[in-house]
Amino acid sequence: MAWQLNGKTTYALEGSAFIAGAAVQWLRDGLKMIKQSSEIEALAGQVPSSDGVVFVPALAGLGAPHWNPAARGVIHGITRGTTAAHIARATLEGIAHQVDDLLRAMADDFGQAPVELKVDGGACANNLLMQYQSDLFGIDVTRPQMIETTAFGAAFLAGLGVGLWKSQSEIVSTWKMDRRFTAQMDREHAQAKRSHWQAIVAKA
Repeated sequence: MAWQLNGKTTYALEGSAFIAGAAVQWLRDGLKMIKQSSEIEALAGQVPSSDGVVFVPALAGLGAPHWNPAARGVIHGITRGTTAAHIARATLEGIAHQVDDLLRAMADDFGQAPVELKVDGGACANNLLMQYQSDLFGIDVTRPQMIETTAFGAAFLAGLGVGLWKSQSEIVSTWKMDRRFTAQMDREHAQAKRSHWQAIVAKA
């Protein structure tokens, strides 16, 4: 159940990745690779790819659609040429792959693939992550100007309750786009990335 207004209940599909942004925090606090979480984009941007490194951030098991609490994190494909930048980039890609897994599971359950992904939360400020997210699934990823959508949504519901806004359509009109990310990766390349990810997830 997502919300209930005027006696009408609205439902939503929900999927959970146990570790997403927390993987960046682990690089910061556990490995001391960065001092602030926001530094990961610049670090990851130092290399054009992860050079085959894949990070499955199953630091607390794997959530949907795998539902395996016994899974453990895997950093695969390390060589002597692997740098902190490659691991940083693999971390961002690992977050995107988990969301891609969720989107595909939801598409199967719903019987229809999404045509656009609207994002929110601190991680969506990362342009490299958002572009890779778009590339993986092959759809536009849209980021709003106000990225703290959870708090914003609670405020909107409260505002509806006290009559600050008269209707949901008034609320919709307040949404403003910051940036749209469009898929740039060749679909065959994206599928190869996805297949490689699934093979490494199996090792987790």
